[in-house]
Amino acid sequence: MATAVLMWVCWNHVTGGGRAIQHVAEISEFFQGTGYAGFPLRRHAECQDRRDGGRADGDARPSRRVLGGRGLADEGDGHGCCDPARWVSIDKDYRFETDDGAASLADLVAGRSQLLIYHFMFGPEYKAGCPTCSAIADGFDGSVVHLANHDVTLCAVSRAPLPKLRAYQRRMGWGFPWASSSGSDFNYDFHASHTKEEWQSGFVDYNFRAWQTPDSAEFPVLDEIGASVRTDWPTYRQEGPGVSAFALDDGVVYHTYSAYERGIDGLWGMYQWLDRAPLGRNETGFWYRRHDEYDG
Repeated sequence: MATAVLMWVCWNHVTGGGRAIQHVAEISEFFQGTGYAGFPLRRHAECQDRRDGGRADGDARPSRRVLGGRGLADEGDGHGCCDPARWVSIDKDYRFETDDGAASLADLVAGRSQLLIYHFMFGPEYKAGCPTCSAIADGFDGSVVHLANHDVTLCAVSRAPLPKLRAYQRRMGWGFPWASSSGSDFNYDFHASHTKEEWQSGFVDYNFRAWQTPDSAEFPVLDEIGASVRTDWPTYRQEGPGVSAFALDDGVVYHTYSAYERGIDGLWGMYQWLDRAPLGRNETGFWYRRHDEYDG
C-alpha cells in the first residue's frame, strides 16, 4: 500500500538513495510511537496466520478492498493457499500496459495456470524505482525461466507508465515481465497503493491492519527516503511493496495469496545469503544501494 513506507522494506532494511542514512535511533523512535515497536525484529513465526482470510479479530469477511486469499507469512514456510475453497474470484476487469499492448489480469498469466505478481514501488511521479524493491528484483531474472517451466508466471506491476518502467529496466539490466497498472485500481485494491486522502486521514490499510501514517516533520529521515526516488515523502509514501498470487482455472482468475512487510523477506535474495554468513545481516544503518550505484 501506500508506501511501504518503510514498512518493512524501507525501515528494516532501508534505502539510501546511493548513500548510507544513519538514523537508526530515529527509526526506532518512530516504531515505538506507532505500535510497531520491535517490528523490525519480527520473524515469520511471529506473524498471525491468516490462511482463513480472517482479520485479527476473527472476522472472516474480507477487509475493505482486499479481494480474498490473505497472506500467509507464518512459520516461514511461504506457501500460498493451495485450497481452492479459499480462493476468491476476481470479477473486476483490471487493465495493464505491457510490451505486447493492453492486457487483462488473465493475460498476465501468459498461458500458464499460476501468476505471481510483485508489487514494485514505482509511482507515476518517481524518477527511479524504489532502491529496496530494486534490490529484491535483482534476483527475479534467474527465477523467471524456472517458474515458467513449472506453470508459474512471475511479473512485476507498478503504477508508473510503461515507458518509465522500461527505461529503468534497461538501466538495471533486467528482463523479467513488468506491467504498468497506470489508470487501474489494481494497486489500490490490493493495498499496494494509497491515495493522498487515505494518508491524510491518519490511517491506511496495509498488511491486513490499520497502519498509522507518520509525518516527515516529526521524522526527517522520511524525506531522505523520499529523495531516494527523487521525489518527496508524501509522494513516495503512496506506494508499498508486496506479493500477490493468482490462479487461472477454467477462464476465471482467483486471488489465492498476498503478503507484505516481512512476509516478502524471503524474496530478498541477498539477505538469504547474509543470513548464512558468519556475521549475519550485521546492519548498523542503511548500507545497500542500487546495484549500479556502488563504487568500484
